[in-house]
Amino acid sequence: MFIRAYLRASTAEQDAARARSALDTFAATHGFRIAARYIENESGSRLARPELFRLLDDCGPGDVLLVEQVDRLSRLGSADWAKLRAEIETRQIRVVSLDLPTSWNLVTPPDEFTARMFAAVNSMMLDVLAAVARKDYEDRRRRQEEGVQRARTAGLYKGRQENLDRNDAIAQSMRSGQTWREIMSATGCSRTLLAKIARRLREDDCVSTG
Repeated sequence: MFIRAYLRASTAEQDAARARSALDTFAATHGFRIAARYIENESGSRLARPELFRLLDDCGPGDVLLVEQVDRLSRLGSADWAKLRAEIETRQIRVVSLDLPTSWNLVTPPDEFTARMFAAVNSMMLDVLAAVARKDYEDRRRRQEEGVQRARTAGLYKGRQENLDRNDAIAQSMRSGQTWREIMSATGCSRTLLAKIARRLREDDCVSTG
């Protein structure tokens, strides 16, 4: 059995590795070691998350997917959550979350009966917390949109400003030959942002050589 930690933040500006110390402390307290960590900056409302599915691909039956909170794993709508749940169950992966105490005994269940009992309870609680996480996501989006509309009405809204200094540094790293994985590890940025900057560099090169 391997314990694999999944850490996620929604945007490139957020620190996806923020919860690492909390997960490490949890592991040490419960007497196990984290075998690998999978870190990415992607929205939890999207099913297509490269690092999450790399983790799932690496897992064998009985392995543990460890997260800080269920919303790090999912802010998905019901249809996509059902797909992810099916993927996890097909691979016989156990989900352990720091905010879900019923999942903690899944790491080292004392016997088969207890393991099945906690798995059943945990499955139900996972569905509940995933639904709560989705509602929280939708509520935040609604409040943000309401705030933007009020700001637009008042003539105050300027849109999201690009972090030019950071993006210039990423562009320089690309030009120097660093791999995307190296840049993502150093900056915590997302593949989406790297693709955007790479496309901009290609366009600039075309202009300069045109």
